[in-house]
Amino acid sequence: MSQCLNPECLQQNPPKTILCQSCGSKIVLQERYRGIRVIGEGGFGRTFLAVDEQRLDTPCVIKQFLPQQSGSSALKKATELFEQEAIRLKDLGKNPHIPDLLAFFPQEGRLYLIQEFIEGQNLLNELRQKGTFSESEVKKVLIELLQILQFVHDHKVIHRDIKPENIIKSSQTGALFLIDFGVSKEVGSNVLTKLVTITGTPGYAPPEQFRGMVFPNSDLYSLAVTCIRLLTGYLQRIDGTDPLFDSMNMQWVWKKYISVSYELETVLDKMLQDLSMNRFQSATEVLSALQRQEISPTIISPNHFQQISTTIIYPTQPILFRDNLGNDLFLEMVAIPGGIFLMGSPAGEGYKNEKLQHEVTISPFYMGKSPITQAQWERIASLPKINIDLKVKPSHFQGANLPVEKVSWLDAQEFCARLGEYTGKMYRLPSEAEWEYACRANTTTPFYFGETITKDLVNHDNKYGQTTDVGKFTPNDFGLYDMHGNVWEWCEDAWHKDYTNAPNDGNTWISDDNKRILRGGSWFQDPENCRCAYRNYIVASANNYGSGFRVACSSG
Repeated sequence: MSQCLNPECLQQNPPKTILCQSCGSKIVLQERYRGIRVIGEGGFGRTFLAVDEQRLDTPCVIKQFLPQQSGSSALKKATELFEQEAIRLKDLGKNPHIPDLLAFFPQEGRLYLIQEFIEGQNLLNELRQKGTFSESEVKKVLIELLQILQFVHDHKVIHRDIKPENIIKSSQTGALFLIDFGVSKEVGSNVLTKLVTITGTPGYAPPEQFRGMVFPNSDLYSLAVTCIRLLTGYLQRIDGTDPLFDSMNMQWVWKKYISVSYELETVLDKMLQDLSMNRFQSATEVLSALQRQEISPTIISPNHFQQISTTIIYPTQPILFRDNLGNDLFLEMVAIPGGIFLMGSPAGEGYKNEKLQHEVTISPFYMGKSPITQAQWERIASLPKINIDLKVKPSHFQGANLPVEKVSWLDAQEFCARLGEYTGKMYRLPSEAEWEYACRANTTTPFYFGETITKDLVNHDNKYGQTTDVGKFTPNDFGLYDMHGNVWEWCEDAWHKDYTNAPNDGNTWISDDNKRILRGGSWFQDPENCRCAYRNYIVASANNYGSGFRVACSSG
């Protein structure tokens, strides 16, 4: 169907209608965005499911500004907030967990914002449908949202309206997306507080927000409130009373209704402190607190590595460090704990070059959370040459958050050298053993998902016809994205026909052969070639539009 966008009409028309059959209004915005149906309505206007006819009817969202406020000052403020969402989304740029801004324009006296459509439902609807969340489910929400908020805050933006309705869970991947930046606020680079118009949602906003002040950790307070509501199922009532908050004593009483681990209770209580100065000061601090509780201190620290026993011990959530590449670009590295694993394919699986399966001991190291993106490549490729020239835009498929491809092993070496020179760290390609160990993440099945993969879990078998944005699909238990499919990933090692005399310490396996290892499969490979153990190779100087890489380093 074709939805008329005239607020006085809203007639449903047959597909491909040009003018509304009822009121005569133009159906298609900007000659490309066609509304399908209304999916939301609020104080600022309506939201429509739509398709982009210039992108093969790709689903998108139309947000129509249609304020209910009366009076010139209220209307002006409402307009500013609607425009602000577009500005903030533009400033934030690409993030795999924030819907992309596609367009912002006026038409027929109304403002429209076009945004990427995320198929799924928000957490409030999920709470109403399935009931309360378990502690492990809430921890997962907490971890994912903290990582998104750190990105948002790094870009000098405070969301100011964190609540279950503004968190969407993808029905395809289960990943969480943060939406609705209409009341977000930009903060100065030197001053992290600023007097602002009072906005936000009662029952979630911290005390300072109702006094006209916001800080980055104001979002942390709202996230903690979101978590306790998901845990208990209790929401603020229409009359303003709240079973989780004792207004007489001005304190949260959520622990009357639910019992959680002491560790989670401690973290949430600190996030819920009335005074901003008594809370965690950043999302990274909260992540560190959660990880200190869940990971033995003898395993790994974000700032220091030490030798550990060969017992395989795995964190429940990844430790990250982030290198600032400049130009609002960051490189996120995940701490991979040391351990022992069986490298290669077992009997009944794989090819001769994956045999014999053998025990390998891996020392702790850091590995890129995802393949190097085109934006990251362009930034580092623009730095001074060390050994060879690099093309700034080598990729066949173009997109800032797409993985870089059409890069050779030699190109990847030059990238690591320039990156190391810029950051002061010893960046490198992972060894083949490190790559397989990191991909498996304590699993022994052909894929870290299990025995099989589907096109909803991995970009492979030419489903999308090209590479996809990094971080689109579910990560493995180490927190690594896109280890199966999307692009082949270069390893440091030379090619060997099988594992005869292979090192058992995880180090690079060198030879005089000019062929170099590629792992992981790509967007056009079938499932067999995307397995954890599958091995491929081409010469070091070659490239194709399936070859990319991720980086590793031995300390943070």
